[in-house]
Amino acid sequence: MLRKKLHNSTEISAIIYRTITSTDSSSSISISISTPCNYSIFNSASRFSSHFSSSSCAIGNVRGKPNPSFRGLIFPGGVLTRDNASLFVKNDSFFCSLSKSTENLRCWNCGNEAQSTTPFLYCQACRSVQPVDNSIDYFQIFGLGREYKVEVEELEKKYKDWQKKLHPDLVHSKTPREREYAAEQSARVIDAYRTLTDPLSRAIYLVKLEGVPVDEEERITDPELLAEVMELREAVDEAEDTEALKQIQAQLQDKLLFWANSFEDACLRKNFEHALASIRRMTYYKRTNEEIVKKL
Repeated sequence: MLRKKLHNSTEISAIIYRTITSTDSSSSISISISTPCNYSIFNSASRFSSHFSSSSCAIGNVRGKPNPSFRGLIFPGGVLTRDNASLFVKNDSFFCSLSKSTENLRCWNCGNEAQSTTPFLYCQACRSVQPVDNSIDYFQIFGLGREYKVEVEELEKKYKDWQKKLHPDLVHSKTPREREYAAEQSARVIDAYRTLTDPLSRAIYLVKLEGVPVDEEERITDPELLAEVMELREAVDEAEDTEALKQIQAQLQDKLLFWANSFEDACLRKNFEHALASIRRMTYYKRTNEEIVKKL
């Protein structure tokens, strides 16, 4: 029997996906209980109840309050097996909300306790940059829920706010330790910003958070998509002027928007097969658009 402790930083849906796809039919995951808090979650087919550990564990976007759209499984006896995991419908808002910040994290420099309202990247007391905590995902860095739709302007504002605190140039006179932390934190925030502002990168990142593998180099096997991609590339090669290329580019933007909306709908329904199909379409449309940009 495979047993696995549930840490605060572990996403529930990823654990469940691994349980369902495990080759070991006897595998299960035990959920350790430290601070008991009882949540009742309803599934359309079954009703269960269980105790979850950690005061940081939240259901939905508000700490301690169930998300009304949450449909899932509560693990009888605190043990998740393949049989009851198959009944679970993963929800993107079901995660332990602030990672390690509820474990009484303290600033390495002044010892001040981390605030529970924001990711602990920076100490408000002594203004020291903190070491990278990889359990904080990109959405959490910017105070967002795990949703495909984002407000780019708001994301940009939060990104600039972080860089005003984390940029390596701001700590050039500090200790080598803090300069290293600043370089790592700043690089991670930049990567998070670039990932979440790009529709395709955001889609890939989101399904990976759900524990769904994505083959970004997958070859086209869908005959319809293959024919469409070949037709698009021929049109790009045969375009006689800039105006013709821009017309093709406008068509690609429409296609990208359509399949981005399709991806969002598939994610909301937890239909990851359709979500991956949308990602494949977006990948090839984006590549074709990049070919056009090179020609303009």
